[in-house]
Amino acid sequence: MDGVPALDESLKKTVGGTTAKVMADQLGLHTVGDLLHHYPRRYAERGELTRLADLPLDEHVTVVAQVAKAAKKTFNRGKGVRLEVVVTDGSGSLTLVFFGRAAHHHERELLPGRRGMFAGKVSVFNRVRQLAHPDYELLDRAGDTDAAEAVDAFANQLLPLYPACKQLPSWKIAKSVGALLDTFEADGWRDLVDPLPPELRESRGLTTLPEAFRRVHRPRTKADIALAKDRLKWDEAFVLQVALARRRRAESQLPAVPRAPREGGLLDAFDAKLPFTLTEGQRKVSAEIFGDLAGEHPMHRLLQGEVGSGKTMVALRAMLGVVDAGGQAAMLAPTEVLAQQHHRSVVEMMGELAQGGMLGGAEEATKVVLLTGSMGAAARRQALLDLVTGEAGIVIGTHALIEDKVQFHDLGLVVVDEQHRFGVEQRDALRAKADRPPHLLVMTATPIPRTVAMTVFGDLETSVLDQLPAGRSPIASHVVPAQDKPHFLTRAWERVREEVENGHQAYVVCPRIGDEEDDKAAKAAKSLEEDGEKRPPLAVLETAEKLTTGPLAGLRVEILHGRMQPDAKDDVMRRFAAGEVGVLVATTVIEVGVNVPNATVMVIMDADRFGVSQLHQLRGRVGRGSAAGLCLLVSDAPEASPARARLAAVAATLDGFELSRIDLEQRREGDVLGQAQSGVRSSLRMLAVIEDEEVIAAAREEAVAVVSADPELTALPELRTALDALLDAEREQYLDKG
Repeated sequence: MDGVPALDESLKKTVGGTTAKVMADQLGLHTVGDLLHHYPRRYAERGELTRLADLPLDEHVTVVAQVAKAAKKTFNRGKGVRLEVVVTDGSGSLTLVFFGRAAHHHERELLPGRRGMFAGKVSVFNRVRQLAHPDYELLDRAGDTDAAEAVDAFANQLLPLYPACKQLPSWKIAKSVGALLDTFEADGWRDLVDPLPPELRESRGLTTLPEAFRRVHRPRTKADIALAKDRLKWDEAFVLQVALARRRRAESQLPAVPRAPREGGLLDAFDAKLPFTLTEGQRKVSAEIFGDLAGEHPMHRLLQGEVGSGKTMVALRAMLGVVDAGGQAAMLAPTEVLAQQHHRSVVEMMGELAQGGMLGGAEEATKVVLLTGSMGAAARRQALLDLVTGEAGIVIGTHALIEDKVQFHDLGLVVVDEQHRFGVEQRDALRAKADRPPHLLVMTATPIPRTVAMTVFGDLETSVLDQLPAGRSPIASHVVPAQDKPHFLTRAWERVREEVENGHQAYVVCPRIGDEEDDKAAKAAKSLEEDGEKRPPLAVLETAEKLTTGPLAGLRVEILHGRMQPDAKDDVMRRFAAGEVGVLVATTVIEVGVNVPNATVMVIMDADRFGVSQLHQLRGRVGRGSAAGLCLLVSDAPEASPARARLAAVAATLDGFELSRIDLEQRREGDVLGQAQSGVRSSLRMLAVIEDEEVIAAAREEAVAVVSADPELTALPELRTALDALLDAEREQYLDKG
C-alpha cells in the first residue's frame, strides 16, 4: 500500500480491483472508511464458540469448529460422489458437503481432529443443517506460516468474525482490515477526523477514535471490545442526532399558513353526522394535530397506530379542518388499490359533504377527487381542473399526484399513508406544489419503538393511537406446521370452508404471483436438490387452482395481485368488499388499507418468508367486524428453526409494539433506516436502536445543545466533516422527511 489512503478513497488501490468489486457489490463497502467501519459481527474464543445449533438459515456465516468425522458417499447409482464432513463445537454439529472432484480433494485435508474456520450459506437437507461447498481455513496446518499465525491468533486472542459473503470469507476481510490498520498506525492516524468534540468525549469517559479502531478489530480482551463499542456507538448516535437537530431547527424557521377550522363549517357538519363517538385516543391525537395546524410553522407529525386503530378517521378530520380554513389537502397512498379504497371510504363517510358543487351536495360540502395513473383521459382532466381551481378540497392519489401537470389552488396539508413505501423525492415533490411549506402528517400502521422514533423520525413530533375502536374483535393466531403435521393444514382448509359457509370471508396470502415473469425468477433461483435449497415460494395462481379443485371446491375463489390491470384489481376488491367473493387468494397487495369487516380468516402460506411486521399487518385485515378473527401461519420450516420461533412470537401476541421490537432485533444493522428509500447505504453499523436507548437519548441531548449554541457548526469543523461524510446531502434530507 503506497502512502496513507484518505478515508473517502476508493478501495481499489488498497485491496485491488477484484476484491474491491466484491466488497462493493456484496457488502456495500466502497471506501477505505467503509472498510475501517466494517466491524466484526462477533468474536470466537477457545472454549466459548457460538452454538452451531443457533445458526440462522439462509445466511452466510463463519464458524470455528473441529472435524468430528468425514465420510465419502456415492449417489445416482455410483455415478456421483459426495463428501460429508461433520464438524462440532461441543454444543452442536454441522455437516459440510462437497460434490465431485471437490470431494476427493477435501477428503485429504478435513481429517477428524482438525480445527478450522468454515464459511458458507446455512441450508437444510433431510432436516440436517449444512454448508454446501464451504470455504475454509484450517487453524492447525503444520509448516504453514500464515496458518501458524492463525493458530497463534486463535490460541492467544479473540478471533474477529466479520459479516462476509461467499466470495469473501471472514478471514480474508480480516487480512484487508489488518493491513489498513498497520498503515494508519505507522502514520500515527494523522488524518483521522474525530467527530466528537473533545469536551464531550472526556465528560462521557470515551476512548479516542484510533484506540477504538484498534480495540474493535484487534481486541486482546472482552473489555477492549466493550470500550471500543461504547465509543463507536456514540459516534453514530451523535452524528445522526446532530443531523436531525439541524433539520428540526431549519424547519422551525419556515413560515406556514395557520389552518384553524372555522366554527359551523365542514368539520363540525362531519362530526355531527358520525354514527359513533371517537375513542379517547383519537380525540387526544386530533387535539395535538389541530394545535399544530393552527401554528405559524409547518406541522411535522408522525401518527402511528395499530392496524384498525382509526388513523384514517383522524387524518380525514385534519383534512376537513384544513378545507374549512380555505386550503386543500392531499393524501398520498402507495398503491392504486389502497388509493381507491381510501377514496371510496372517505366519500362514504362524508356522504353529501363530499358532493361539493353537485346536485344534492350539502351547503358546506367540498369535492373529493381521486387521481391515479390508470384513470381515463377525461376523468383525469376533470380532476386536474378541480385541483387547480380549488373546487376539490381533498384529493387522494398515488404517485400520479406528483407529476408536473398536477397544480393546486392552495395546498395546505399533505398526508402520507404508509410512509415506508415512499422515497424522499416523492414526498418532497408533493410538498413543493404548495406556495408556502404545507403541513405534513405521516401515518404508519407499523408500531415504532421510542428509540427508533428518536433515531429515524427525530424531526417529527410523534402521536400514538394505541386504542382500538369499539366493536373490533380479538384475533386468534396459530402456526400450522404443514410439513411436520400435514393434517393440521387439512384442518386449516376445513376451518376456512366452515367460516365461508357461515357467511364470512377469507384471505389466502402467498409470497409469489406465479405468472410467466415470476416463474423465470423462480427457475433461476432453484438449485440442485443436493444443495439442499428450499423450493420456490408458493404462488397465488398455483394455490388458487389447487384450492378450487381441492379443499375449497364449490366456493367462490378469486385472485388479486400487483400485475393485474388496475380495473380488474378494483373490480375484484369491490366484489370481495360486497361479499360476492368467498375466498381471496392474493399477494401482499392486501397488506394495508383494505377494510372488509366480514372477513374473518387469514391464511398466510410460507409465512416464514415474511417479516414480523408484515405478518402483523396482514393479520390486521381480519377481525375488523363483530365476528372473531382467525390467522393461520402455514410454514414448512423445521420446528427448532429461528423462522418457526419468529412465527410463534407473532402467534403469541397481538401487541404491535412488542412485535416491532422482535422484528428490529432480528434485522441486520441499518435496515431500520430504510436504506431502500434513501438510496444511501445506512451509516448505522454499531448502534442497535433497540438496545442502545440510553446512548441515543443522551446523544440527542448533547446534539440539541451543540446545534443550539452553533447551528452551522463553525467551531466544530471535524464534526461538520464527519456529518458530510456519513450523512451526505441526500441522506440528511431523507432524515428530514422521515
